Amino acid sequence: MRGERGRGRNVAPATKALDGAVADTPADTPSTWKALADLFGVVGRSGAPQLRLRITAALTLTLLGKALGVAAPVLLGIAVNELAAGQGAAVAVGWGFAAFALGWAGVRFLSSVTPQLSDVVFAPVRAAAQRKMAADTFSHTLSLSLDFHQTKRSGALSRIMERGSRAVDFLLRIIVFNLAPTGIELILAAGVLGARYDWRFAAVAVAVVVIYAAVTFGMAGWRLEHRRAMNAADSEAAGLSVDALLNYETVKSFGAETRTSSRYDQALTTYVQAALKANNSLAMLNGIQALIMNLGLAIMAVMAGFEAAAGRLGPGDVMAAVLILISLYAPLNILGFAYREIRQGFIDMEELLKVTRQRPQVADAPNAHDLVRPLDARGGCLAFEDVSFRHDARAAGLEDVRFTLEPGQTVALVGPSGAGKSTVVKLALRLLDPQTGRVTIDGEDAMAVTQASLRSAMSLVPQDVALFNDTLRSNIAFARPEASEEDIWQAAEAAELATFIRTLPNGLDTKVGERGLKLSGGERQRVGIARALLADPRILILDEATSALDSRTEQAIQKTLRKARAGRSTLVVAHRLSTVADADLILVLKDGRVVERGTHTELVARQGGEYATLWRKQTRGSALKA
Repeated sequence: MRGERGRGRNVAPATKALDGAVADTPADTPSTWKALADLFGVVGRSGAPQLRLRITAALTLTLLGKALGVAAPVLLGIAVNELAAGQGAAVAVGWGFAAFALGWAGVRFLSSVTPQLSDVVFAPVRAAAQRKMAADTFSHTLSLSLDFHQTKRSGALSRIMERGSRAVDFLLRIIVFNLAPTGIELILAAGVLGARYDWRFAAVAVAVVVIYAAVTFGMAGWRLEHRRAMNAADSEAAGLSVDALLNYETVKSFGAETRTSSRYDQALTTYVQAALKANNSLAMLNGIQALIMNLGLAIMAVMAGFEAAAGRLGPGDVMAAVLILISLYAPLNILGFAYREIRQGFIDMEELLKVTRQRPQVADAPNAHDLVRPLDARGGCLAFEDVSFRHDARAAGLEDVRFTLEPGQTVALVGPSGAGKSTVVKLALRLLDPQTGRVTIDGEDAMAVTQASLRSAMSLVPQDVALFNDTLRSNIAFARPEASEEDIWQAAEAAELATFIRTLPNGLDTKVGERGLKLSGGERQRVGIARALLADPRILILDEATSALDSRTEQAIQKTLRKARAGRSTLVVAHRLSTVADADLILVLKDGRVVERGTHTELVARQGGEYATLWRKQTRGSALKA
């Protein structure tokens, strides 16, 4: 067969069901340096306006605020010393104190307002990074292959994307503009305490902060397990609720409301139990932190008092030393929260990045080119050349399928359920790639052309038409958004849908509801047909396209579809053989193999053949119903 069978185009193993990404219970926190590199990589790709200027200005303002925060207590201490030292000249002392006090107030104001200015300057960068992460992940998820989307849990995946994009904003705020500047503030405070007052003050400040941080990090690491349990329960609850809401008709038709609600309640119970443990451990952590802080302040106050009694410090210096330590403690109050949230933020971001690192099994080749549409009105030529494919979850698959859909012809696929008909359709649309053999369109290997150009040459009308929760107009025009009003109405007329639309109060602007459930099955099917016809494909694929229609409507649409075949090639999947009796070629599939091929007349004439047997069963059933 032209050397193709031996090529053995093996594809990657099927994507697992998001594994740890959906479970959201990773065994290890990602490497800090790697996580930081990922974070700053997102910032670099964010496309924020004046990115470098904004980062530089925001960091400068933040560091200036920390420096002023250390300077403010020193100025107030000098003011108090001036007041205490100048007992003889009341007016001069008053003016000196007032000057330093006003200086203290001004510096304190600047130290408070600079972080706010920094946040205003940097906010567009954070927002752009969050948007970039969310948009890129969403786009990448849509590009992933069929196996990924067939095994994912939509609710859990949605929650991962939401948490991961929010984590980018939080990590930038807390790391760049809180923890890192706090470390710099500690260095400045220690330097001022040691140089201006006593090196022991600096030692106490550093020791208290180190002990505080060590205890906080140790307990926060222990508390993180509760957060992981909360997230796992949250994802489970989200997945259950989304599944149930999307399939509420199934839930109600089996009377499973109570059972489904009970499962959701169990997931929420697990979440609440983990949340209570987290809250109790947080209270314990806050108590220990308060003890460390106040012990440090007490030691600093006592040391300063002894120094003042010995005449080496003034009363203002005592106050300044204590105030410096208090101002240093202020950002440390959220250290436990920040450490826990940073670790969780890195985990959330890493889980999102795991999705973006998933590689699609079906992807455009590096040198892929667009499929050229012929200038004439003929349909496309679709050929299967000894194609084989086996799903991981199935014991059998397609075996050596070979046929050609010539331009303008109609080829029908018939056979029992599980024979491989839908797999043929997915291979034709290149939702799957063959493991051996190849699929060609107009003589070109489907794997050598871009997916977008290949699918623009085809239109699919599936057995179960999926509609967006939007208007009829948007759903019909989905394949060609730029279509005119006249084109949309022509497609609706061709699908026997126009009369129905005219009876609706809002016409084409009628909302169809979630997955189109405000419409009947037949109406959804006709919307799908109108959408496919509007795309003006060269190859029309009908996968049980009229199965949900009544006999009268089916006959009308079959007549319309016969007209729509003009200038097109048509691949039809059918269970009802009467709908494909006029096909140019009928392929009978069984257990993944083509066991018979020919026209309707030829196949019916084969006594004992698969098609002839199935035809007799269906015509006998029709006769009995009549």
